[in-house]
Order: sequence, then structure tokens, then C-alpha cells
Amino acid sequence: MADEYGHLPRGPGRILKAATWSFQGLRAAWLHESSFRLEVYLFLALAPVGWWFGESGVERVLLIGSILLVLSVELLNSAVEAVIERYGPEFHELAGRAKDMGSAAVFVLLMNVLLTWAAILGPRLWTHLMG
Repeated sequence: MADEYGHLPRGPGRILKAATWSFQGLRAAWLHESSFRLEVYLFLALAPVGWWFGESGVERVLLIGSILLVLSVELLNSAVEAVIERYGPEFHELAGRAKDMGSAAVFVLLMNVLLTWAAILGPRLWTHLMG
């Protein structure tokens, strides 16, 4: 039951429900979104590499976190697409624009992954190859 401000009660039960809904969302994305599955595989391959080659906690967070951001925005993009598909398959300019922008957001974060990994690991690789 909500309190006098309209907020739902907090506590372990509410946290458990929120976690359950989150896992339902992850499961739905895994089952229905091939791009999400591909990005999870990318994460599973690169996260250990980022952990191993990151020389500090900050570097590890940047390397691994950049990929987690891609997963997060892919989930949001998939949510936008699902809502649009809910209203039918016919073309609408705004629906197409929304889907394209969601895809672009994922693309921008993939470029962020490349930039982050190149900025942190590139100089070390260059030094190793030239040294």
C-alpha cells in the first residue's frame, strides 16, 4: 500500500519484487533479442580481458563498464521497439525515427567501447610492439 506521498513501501519485499521484474526483463531480452545475446557474448569474452589488463580499479571499471552501458542501452532500445510493435506493424514516420534513434544510441556506445579500450590498452600494445 502506498504512503501519504504515493510512494510504494520499501523494504526487502519490494526489493525482491523489483529484482524479479529486472530478471524477467533480462530473460525476455535474451529470448527475443538477438542483438542483446550477441552483446552478452561480447561482454563475456571481453570482461575477463578488461579485468586482466586493467591496471587499476578505474581502468577495470572503464573497460568493463563501457560494455555494460551497451547492454543497458540495448535493453532500452528493445523496450522502445517492443512498445512500437505493440501498436502494429504498419509504418509510421515517428515510429521509424524512434527505432532508428534507439539503434543509433547503441551504436554510439559501441563506439565508446572502442574508444575506451583503444585509449587504455592501445598505448600499452603500441609500446609492446615497438619495444
